[in-house]
Amino acid sequence: MVRVTHDDGVCEITLADAATGNALGEPMVHALTAAFASVAADTDTRVVVLAADGDTFSAGAPAALLAQLAAGQRQPSDIRLPRVLLECPVPVIAAMAGHAVGGGFALGLAADLVCLGRESRYGFTFMNMGFTPGMGTTALCEHVLAAALAHELLYSGELRRGDAFSGTGINHVVPRAEVLDRARDLARRIAEKPRPALEVLKRTLTLPRRRAFDQALTLESLMHQITLGAPGAIDTIRATYVE
Repeated sequence: MVRVTHDDGVCEITLADAATGNALGEPMVHALTAAFASVAADTDTRVVVLAADGDTFSAGAPAALLAQLAAGQRQPSDIRLPRVLLECPVPVIAAMAGHAVGGGFALGLAADLVCLGRESRYGFTFMNMGFTPGMGTTALCEHVLAAALAHELLYSGELRRGDAFSGTGINHVVPRAEVLDRARDLARRIAEKPRPALEVLKRTLTLPRRRAFDQALTLESLMHQITLGAPGAIDTIRATYVE
């Protein structure tokens, strides 16, 4: 589900469920949470690279989880995986070589530094399924992308090629085949720094995003009560996934 390797201060955490598009189901969430907990405990780790196997970095939440939300069996505020990256004591680099959709894109944007593939597609498809964004997306996207672009992506549900994100706040947009190498090169340079200094800087730089994320979860939960509780919400979700 998740593969973890270590090399000279760099911890590489890889989503390893390509068959599901690295969907963020409960087993994946638990595996990622455990992997990042190990980073916090390992004082030799000074930077994390978050990567993924296959053509898709992450397809976001699976249909079953969305159906549970629509049925009221799960609360939107329960889904706070991006907080794991925000709370990681050392910098996290998202190497999103493959496509990233919905919560999968939100997860990558919770990293401190982001690398995208020019040929891959990225965006937020929540509204395509008839409900408003979750996972703190309404806050996370504005802290990385220009607000005007973030709002357009959230409203339209459009997926855009990585090269469309050049100059929008993303750190690196390179050919898909070069994303992981670029992230690893950046990680090596960061790993040369002392961990105590990296921890202090990370905590300071993420403070606005951590506050915004918590506020967004509350507002998104209220929006979900309306949109996921609407008649036919579950049928729309299932139909969209089938298509």
